Amino acid sequence: MSDIPQTDVSRPSALPTATLLRRQVQPSIDQNSNEYLDAIEEEWNGRVDVEIETLVDGMVDIVGLAAIGDKDKFRVAQEAFQAQCRAESMIRAANSLLSTIHSMKLLLLLSDEAQIAKRRDAELRSAQAEKVDAQRKVAELLDDLLLSSKTERHYA
Repeated sequence: MSDIPQTDVSRPSALPTATLLRRQVQPSIDQNSNEYLDAIEEEWNGRVDVEIETLVDGMVDIVGLAAIGDKDKFRVAQEAFQAQCRAESMIRAANSLLSTIHSMKLLLLLSDEAQIAKRRDAELRSAQAEKVDAQRKVAELLDDLLLSSKTERHYA
């Protein structure tokens, strides 16, 4: 017998041929900034289009299944199952859309350089105005101090 303890714990390892979440990305050297941003925009538009299409097709199918007519129990059960499957697909599409919208909002918030630059410039102007005001007050106080010391010397 060997001294190595035997367990039934699995030891997962990465498969060398795994291709999950790999994208076909062009090297950034071949693209300028505008081309890259256009490609990203097209990717987001494609995602939104696919999810909207799923929602629209699901609604069309559900409305089609809701037709009133002579139906036996098997047909009613079959249509209920189809409607439930389509509704689940629509829920996944709606959740995916919400996730995409959230990501877009974050991108807008974090990459709104024009707004960030406006805030920075406004803060800079405010700080410069405060500096000028403080310099003016210091100059006035210094003048008062120097004037009062001159008058004290003059009277002494």
